[in-house]
Amino acid sequence: MTRIVAPLVFGVLLLAAWEIGVVIGEVPSYIMPRPSEIASALWANAGDLAAALAVTLQVTVAALALAAMSGALIAIGLSQSQLAERVFFPYAIFLQVTPIVTIAPFVIIWVENIFIVLLILAWMAAIFPVISNTLLGLKSVDQNLKDLFRLYGATRWQTVRRLMIPSALPYFLGGLRIAGGLALIGTVVAEMVAGTSGTRSGLASRLVEASYRLELAVALACFALLSAAGLGLYVVLDAVSRRLLRHWHESAAAT
Repeated sequence: MTRIVAPLVFGVLLLAAWEIGVVIGEVPSYIMPRPSEIASALWANAGDLAAALAVTLQVTVAALALAAMSGALIAIGLSQSQLAERVFFPYAIFLQVTPIVTIAPFVIIWVENIFIVLLILAWMAAIFPVISNTLLGLKSVDQNLKDLFRLYGATRWQTVRRLMIPSALPYFLGGLRIAGGLALIGTVVAEMVAGTSGTRSGLASRLVEASYRLELAVALACFALLSAAGLGLYVVLDAVSRRLLRHWHESAAAT
């Protein structure tokens, strides 16, 4: 209970201090709106912002699912050959360290469908933690257990399916929790760079539009919704991880 109440109390106190500070300082709303003004803007634009958030989450969830599947398959492939790992893993690092904003203009030119553009860029942001964590888990299998499987005549695929994949599951789920936040960040950055607009624009695009119009209360409402979406995504992924691991892994059994 304390894990929920303590952050909520701190958040309420922080918002109260913000409200009082802006009122006492007589700060104009176009520079720093009060939390009450942000809440009013959120209420007044709830329909439009909810529709935009749905677009952003659609891309985020699709990119996360794609990153989870492709990242796990790539990690399994790399774990089977040291040569393959040495050849291809640096390119996974390349995807992680290259800023999305430098790649986005090329993807926008090469791909016509804006949803596919956003999906590609969000996938690029999210895939590396899945690959690196899963690969670490696959390579961390107890060598004695691998020798035991070999002694009993298990095939390579049986060893991977029955031993390596279950052992790597906690690592994969840890990478997935990180990838969830990165997928949302990638989607937000991609929407800003791509400059999407219209009824199918995402929440990041609405944030940029509002900031250009100096509607800072609306922009901060968009920011609050994106932050809440990121927190919600992490909570869901964490709950899934705990449910899958709670009966057999120490990381979930201890909490």
